[in-house]
Amino acid sequence: IFTESVDYGPVFVQEPDDVIFPTDSEEKKISLNCQARGNPTPTYRWLRNGTEIDIESDYRFSLIEGSLLINNPSEMKDSGQYQCLTTNMFGSILSREAVLQFAYLGNFSGRTRSAVSVREGQGVVLMCSPPLHSPEIIYSWVFNEFPSFVAEDSRRFISQETGNLYISKVQTSDVGSYICLVKNTVTNARVLSPPTPLTLRNDGVMGEYEPKIEVHFPYTVTAAKGTTVKMECFALGNPVPTISWRKVNGHNPSKARLRKSQAVLEIPNVQLEDAGMYECKAENSRGRNVFRGQLQVYTYPHWVEKLNDTQLDSGDQLRWECKATGKPRPTYRWLKNGVPLWPQTRIEMVNGVLMIHSVNVSDAGMYQCLAENKYGTIYASAELKILASAPTFPLSQMRKTIVITKGQEVVIECKPQASPKPTITWKKGDKALRESKRVTILPHGSLRILNASKSDEGRYLCQGVNVFGSAEIIASVSVKEPTRIELTPKKIELTVGESIVLSCKALHDSTLDVTFYWTLNGQPIDFEKEGGHFESIKAQASSADLMIRNILLMHAGRYGCRVQTAADTVSDETELLVRGPPGPPGVVIVEEITDTTATLSWSPGADNHSPISLYNLQARSPFSLGWQTVKTVPDVISGDMESAMAVELNPWVEYEFRVVATNKIGTGDPSAPSRVIRTNEAVPKTPPANVSGRSGRRHELVIAWEPVSEEFQNGEGFGYIVAFRPNGTRGWKEKMVTSSDASKFIYRDESVPPLTPFEVKVGVYNNKGDGPFSPIVVICSAEGEPTAAPIDVKATSLSVSEILVAWKHIKESLGRPQGFEVGYWKDMEQEEAAEKVKTEGNESSILLTGLEGNTLYHLTVRAYNAAGYGPPSIAVRAATKKSPPSQAPSNIMWIQDGSHVSLGWEPVRPLANESDVMGYKVLFRQEGQSNSQVIETQKTSAVVLLPDVGVYIIEVCAVSEGGDGTASPQIRVPSFSGKVTLIFGRVVTIAMLINSIIPT
Repeated sequence: IFTESVDYGPVFVQEPDDVIFPTDSEEKKISLNCQARGNPTPTYRWLRNGTEIDIESDYRFSLIEGSLLINNPSEMKDSGQYQCLTTNMFGSILSREAVLQFAYLGNFSGRTRSAVSVREGQGVVLMCSPPLHSPEIIYSWVFNEFPSFVAEDSRRFISQETGNLYISKVQTSDVGSYICLVKNTVTNARVLSPPTPLTLRNDGVMGEYEPKIEVHFPYTVTAAKGTTVKMECFALGNPVPTISWRKVNGHNPSKARLRKSQAVLEIPNVQLEDAGMYECKAENSRGRNVFRGQLQVYTYPHWVEKLNDTQLDSGDQLRWECKATGKPRPTYRWLKNGVPLWPQTRIEMVNGVLMIHSVNVSDAGMYQCLAENKYGTIYASAELKILASAPTFPLSQMRKTIVITKGQEVVIECKPQASPKPTITWKKGDKALRESKRVTILPHGSLRILNASKSDEGRYLCQGVNVFGSAEIIASVSVKEPTRIELTPKKIELTVGESIVLSCKALHDSTLDVTFYWTLNGQPIDFEKEGGHFESIKAQASSADLMIRNILLMHAGRYGCRVQTAADTVSDETELLVRGPPGPPGVVIVEEITDTTATLSWSPGADNHSPISLYNLQARSPFSLGWQTVKTVPDVISGDMESAMAVELNPWVEYEFRVVATNKIGTGDPSAPSRVIRTNEAVPKTPPANVSGRSGRRHELVIAWEPVSEEFQNGEGFGYIVAFRPNGTRGWKEKMVTSSDASKFIYRDESVPPLTPFEVKVGVYNNKGDGPFSPIVVICSAEGEPTAAPIDVKATSLSVSEILVAWKHIKESLGRPQGFEVGYWKDMEQEEAAEKVKTEGNESSILLTGLEGNTLYHLTVRAYNAAGYGPPSIAVRAATKKSPPSQAPSNIMWIQDGSHVSLGWEPVRPLANESDVMGYKVLFRQEGQSNSQVIETQKTSAVVLLPDVGVYIIEVCAVSEGGDGTASPQIRVPSFSGKVTLIFGRVVTIAMLINSIIPT
């Protein structure tokens, strides 16, 4: 097979398809496609009905690449069979035949159709007589006027073969006008025939008569395999006949369908086995009528074996065979370069086989095998190349030196490329080579020397000759002493973590260089990827060492040393066995399970060349911290055992088990975990811990405990039994608590005084039964919530957002408070909206903060403990102060005298809803510091001492009941300690003054 990189003959990529062209098409051109590849690029010609089209002489034809374009096509000029012929320097091939046909539908003859007159009960056939058309048309009939179509039934039938309308028995309702409508299957054009009137004669009614088959399928029906066959059969008769079908000498195909009241037998996807004689039977009470015809199924030719491109030496024999299936059986024809090939002296053609004896250059070209039967033709193409050249040798066989060792076999290649095949001769030195048992010329021309010795050294010449010329190659043979190798030590046993050095020595011909290669289990050792475990050490020219450090189990195996010279390659191996901790045992199987034991088995893992001494059994549950060693029977599991029992497990707990093996070297990896299993249920054995009392309401006994972990509940339906009795009494009261998560039980009895001592114990139970009780403890009943309200409650407004609340509490022997709760709400709000804050212990006051300014609040206080709240005090009222003045001190003036700064400002006048001014604060600090010093004054002036050198920041704000007002803009004042300088300033000029004194 020729590749794209070399020259080759044409090969079709696309061949023309059949075309049906509607004559009324708006597209006034037809394209027949053809495309081929080849090197050089092929050219194209076209044939119509076997004759070449002269594209140049008819303007209507043009070639676009390989495709033929026909403008303004005409049925008379252009219908027919078309073939594409494509050519390059290697020859020509012919495409399949594509049929061009034209689709059209003529008009009915306009001649008036005469009326058809029949008796009632008589049968009638109305003729369609369709116009000229191509290709097929579909028939239907219109009754009286469009679109009232004749409906087909057992009495009326429209044949798609003849187009006629058949009425087996005419009724009075059939009287009227009938029009035949035909439709072209390609163009969808429709035309209507002139009407045919149907009338009834008045000379009586037709009597009954036997069926007469009026329309039927041909005596021979031919159909292509895979298509749908439709066979028609309809009869006239009175009464209306019934149509039935059967396959003579066989059964009707199961896929066959009856259409149009059984007048049509339809066989979809027809196959060869459907062929045969079919019978149609028309039957009524007066008799029957039968028609038989043959269904023949044919198949188009189909390739079984195609041709392959072939190249032969001049003088060789060509044998090509093509095979195709088909029914009828295909016959074969051959084309060469698109022209029929005929038998000649050297050329034979028999049943699809082409033989050409003693081929020569004139036989080269493109060949095609045609397989054809009456229904179609298929084409297969191939190229024949004839080789004719003088001998030449590839570069790989040109002059070379062959180095071997004594006793070896050597083959000196001599395979010249030539056509026809050349004659080969050999020389050693200047003399013709004499063959022997050891020295032979092989059939393809190469020279083989067995058991080489020093006498075989020398210069060898091979010559190839044919009719076109000759060529030769020379090879020198050198025979050396064979290489020997020794690898030590021979067999080694090591333990994981140890190191070893393997030594490899070579004895070789002194004229040859040696190279050493190391392998593990036949694979080269990659020293860079082995994590530093391997190192190759070249000790001397004729020896090498392999260092293996910190050996691992994976390093066990066959270590090989291979020594290579220009003449030979030898190798030796040693076995390295590595002992290590055991491998993981096989998967653990749970054989038997009880409430506290599990019988387990496993298969031993690899002992890694050191016998397993013991096994360790581990378990994991949702309650354990990872894997834990479990107690077993036997207590010590020896290395020869493969089963054991885990004991002292908790009932009703999900466990996984695994096994770890140990030998003298160490402990190995664990086995895979067993499946998760749950131990059986049992009566609980662990009572709750830390049974104690809790605070409660008056007349309540509150019993609390730590819930038992699910790990120790031992089964489903777990709960608690709470038992209690007053001190000194005999009978126990018992109460069931069904929740496994419960941690408290409250017993209420109005007759129980506060702080009555009770003996209490809490037990456990589950579906399996009752478990033990906890030790008895003494718990007192609750003293209850506080009963007295706080007295002397006072509320004092401190600022715009703060109120101080203080109270007193009457000491009680019972219901002692743990703290107090203050509730407060605005005057316009309901008490339910009160906000609450709590104190703890015996505090008797609290500062409320974050309140709204100038707002009246109502306040209450009540005591609380763990049992609940006591009654609230009588509500008191207090109003927060008005908010501080929003206006800052303005028009600040200052005079500096050394470290003294005298300040003055205009008084702040508060708004109606703001607090009155009580005085002023002057705040000053050194620039860069956060803490300010404060001077308070009742006046609108002050003197500030600035003791240190630097820049000071000064601010002034008003002081009121509601707090400090808005601060003035900051003043930056420099301090020059020790110098007397008078500086006057106002806020409006402060920036200018500072900038004039202090560099920015």
